[in-house]
Amino acid sequence: MKPSALFVLILIATLAQAQQPTFRSGARTVAVYATVAQKDGRLITDLARDAFEIKDDGKPQPITVFSTEVQPISVVIMLDHSSSMRGNAGLVEKAAEAFIRNLGPADTARIGTFAERIVMQPESFTSDQGTLLRILRSGQPVIGPTPLWNALDLGVEALRGREGRKVVLVFSDGGDAPMNLSLNNRSIMDVMRDAQREDVMVYAIGLQSTVLLGANPRGGMGSMAGSMTSVRPDPGLARVAEDTGGGYFELNRSENLAASFAAVADELHHQYALGFEPTRLDDRMHKLEVRVTGKGLNVRARKEYFAAKPTASP
Repeated sequence: MKPSALFVLILIATLAQAQQPTFRSGARTVAVYATVAQKDGRLITDLARDAFEIKDDGKPQPITVFSTEVQPISVVIMLDHSSSMRGNAGLVEKAAEAFIRNLGPADTARIGTFAERIVMQPESFTSDQGTLLRILRSGQPVIGPTPLWNALDLGVEALRGREGRKVVLVFSDGGDAPMNLSLNNRSIMDVMRDAQREDVMVYAIGLQSTVLLGANPRGGMGSMAGSMTSVRPDPGLARVAEDTGGGYFELNRSENLAASFAAVADELHHQYALGFEPTRLDDRMHKLEVRVTGKGLNVRARKEYFAAKPTASP
């Protein structure tokens, strides 16, 4: 290879590395990942740094980190395997398969299911899509209750200490119903607090389900009497997604699952990485507001962050 060509390759690699944000666990820079879209949902990916404004507790802050490059992600995929999902389990598996195939070579993932038990595999994060697809097809039983917040909080906990962009993608068709009478069940407030402390974005896909009301559970005459009614997924899913800067998709037809999973993958690869230096590190939650200039543009980003005090050196 000619020296001039070698120099160009080194220069390109150096510039690419320089464009990557330097977010690390315990660092003083607050990471803010922002999604910008027009009203019709079309993603906008070519804005400059000066199009954004970040306010920390109402006070504008200088943006010290800015990147439009695709950022590697660590993602936990949590799938509802409760009894109500029995008829849609195959479609959910295929939709999650499409999401996994859209992960980049630097992205890593684990897969979880929740019903009678919460199971997460493999033991550590992996970028091996073959391993992830085998786990997805392993046939975890579809039976039992819906420990939604327990499962989501476990997904957040699995991301503790990971560097870079951290995401939980959760799918469910029901409300939180762990049915275990435990005093240790997690709540939506627990999930929101823990996600903000760990800098985790939550993406949620909710599927409306149809149930039969008024049927005779013992069979016999009139056992099929009753009416079909539509039940919406837990409204807390949208709340958690909005608070953490993720996205929420609610469906009334299971046939649209694959498109929704694909939309999440596309959005994760077209976000802006922003950062600022907080003025106070006081072990408290602080309100965040991200604004963007441009007619008809909407921005989604986290609403809070936890200003952890620096740990003392040993």
